Amino acid sequence: MRSSNPGQLSLRRLRQNPHVRELAREYRVSTEQLIQPYFVVEGIGGREEVPGMTGTYRDTPETLLTQIDRDMEAGVRKILLFGVPGEKKTHHFSSSFTASQIAAIRKRFGSDLFVAVDVCLCSYTTHGQCGILTAEGDHVENSATVMELAKSALSFAQAGADCVAPSDMMDGRIAAIREALDGAGLERTLLMSYSAKFHSKFYGPFRAAADSAPKGPVLLKDRATYQIDPGTPRDALVSSLRDVEEGADILMVKPGLPYLDVLASLSREIPRPWAVYEVSGEYAAIELMAEKGLINGPAAHLEAWTAFTRAGASMIITYGARYAQKWLSS
Repeated sequence: MRSSNPGQLSLRRLRQNPHVRELAREYRVSTEQLIQPYFVVEGIGGREEVPGMTGTYRDTPETLLTQIDRDMEAGVRKILLFGVPGEKKTHHFSSSFTASQIAAIRKRFGSDLFVAVDVCLCSYTTHGQCGILTAEGDHVENSATVMELAKSALSFAQAGADCVAPSDMMDGRIAAIREALDGAGLERTLLMSYSAKFHSKFYGPFRAAADSAPKGPVLLKDRATYQIDPGTPRDALVSSLRDVEEGADILMVKPGLPYLDVLASLSREIPRPWAVYEVSGEYAAIELMAEKGLINGPAAHLEAWTAFTRAGASMIITYGARYAQKWLSS
């Protein structure tokens, strides 16, 4: 039936079938944009599934390599490694366990894999905070923590990491790490800063995976004194601008969906590559709804990833990267 008004605007013509929708689509997600996180844990007898996180494990050094092998067959080419040492301390931390895993990955996979490594102390400390505490246990010592972070980042880069990613939110840690890397002749090592990391309630499953939940008997009970307050997004801009000045190559917003407005604003303000982390709580929420038959899990993850790219992210850290090739082709 002909339209009574041939010049009338029709938006539905560009939505009428999958072929047209694909051609008209403004934002696309590809496997090349996705980074798969891994947790490698010292001293466990076998891999352990992370509660609520379908297909996500606390791996042994042996199962880690097997899992990466399998994931590369599924299209994964970029990873973010979290090392969880067996010994917890309050200071003088050793990065040797994580560094040895980086070296093993590099030996096994060579340049076929892009290896980013998280740099933080929360998995290393007895109290779960992201740094060295004062004697009173009520505050994180910034300078002492930054020294430890720079030492760890250098160790990871020397072991073969392509990228070091400090997630601690200490003042000045980007400058200190960049100086340490450049001073050791590692100018090509990328620095991905968690520049806009918020004090969020969506990190629960991750803290179980990384054994990094804040714990007593210290006075400091949470990370509000160093992570960004959810109601103060201007701090994300100031923090990100500072990190660019100090030498960050890539900037990150974490979590993702609750902070799309922040990502959209920052990506317009600062012309740098932007990463977004679909954090464990976001990922688990979709997985748990899917388990109850309340949502199509793969479609929901793809919708979230599309939202991240729409808001300005050029790369997405997600626990579903290993399934992306299948999801995107279905």
